[in-house]
Amino acid sequence: MSTIRKKNEAKILKAASQVFASEGYAATKTIDIAKLAGVPKANVYYYFGNKETLYSAVLETIIEPLLSATHPIETIDNPAIALTEYIKTKLIISRDYPYASKVFANEIMRGSPLLSPEIRQRLMNQSTFLLDKFTQWIDAGQMDDVSPHHLLFMIWSSTQTYADFSWQINAVMGKSSLAASDYDDAARLISQLVLKGCNVRTGDDTAVSTSG
Repeated sequence: MSTIRKKNEAKILKAASQVFASEGYAATKTIDIAKLAGVPKANVYYYFGNKETLYSAVLETIIEPLLSATHPIETIDNPAIALTEYIKTKLIISRDYPYASKVFANEIMRGSPLLSPEIRQRLMNQSTFLLDKFTQWIDAGQMDDVSPHHLLFMIWSSTQTYADFSWQINAVMGKSSLAASDYDDAARLISQLVLKGCNVRTGDDTAVSTSG
């Protein structure tokens, strides 16, 4: 792929993420995407074919990071470290893909009609893996007997809200956008709530300290 093509596709994808996030799929017009990207409308069709293909491409930019986010849970045996790193990763995704995250959230709320069966299955497999891992830690006495499902939903909601409701969060904090330190603060607090709330234990069966 040529450098020019990569740059043009990246510009169009960035603009499409913003427009789809603010207008929704049905109300989005390719001319608005082209204007925001600073390219002729014909270029949008040249690189992506049609609106649905472009929308799917925007979803792909967030789906792959989301699917990779479970890497700490997959590779780290210590639940305290694994959960902390998972929460950090989820917040980084909200920080780095704010518009695509909103597009994904809107797609899920609509019942994911434009997600391919393959992607839906991969996302479901990921959820099943996480639930099984939480259950494994509970059975091993490494955390309290909490609901794995509601634990997962709580982590999702508390991390993804920084993208999906960024306007509200920025307004309350009196900022045009959050700084890296704000996401660090969020990661520390959410991790503290999860680890202490679930009484996560280290290998020596002591409760985890999240101070400092």
